[in-house]
Amino acid sequence: MAIWQGRSKRKPTGGRLKKSRGKRKYELGREAAETRIGERKMRIIRTMGGNKKFRLVTDTHINVVDPDTNKVEVAEILNVVENRANPHFVRRNIITKGAIVETSKGLARVTSRPGQHGILNGILIKK
Repeated sequence: MAIWQGRSKRKPTGGRLKKSRGKRKYELGREAAETRIGERKMRIIRTMGGNKKFRLVTDTHINVVDPDTNKVEVAEILNVVENRANPHFVRRNIITKGAIVETSKGLARVTSRPGQHGILNGILIKK
């Protein structure tokens, strides 16, 4: 079954909405990228207007910013420690924005959207 991102059948109050038209092709959604740890692999997707999105499928490195020195360094990702988007993503090592990953430099919170931007950026967490 297709992923549809159109209007809901219900109002915020719970009442039913009458449909004035059917579903449209541009209202279709796509599956989530579910970025994992592994050798760098990307998927290029054509979007509306001929633009492109870069889906990061797998990657082993992340650009981390040290907030004390404001320097950016490339660190290796060891594993996913926490993911607020879905607790089950932790055991599957799925990286999304806001996920906390263990790196060679320490813990880092992901600040980019790997499924949209095609890159992993993060900020070091001081504990």
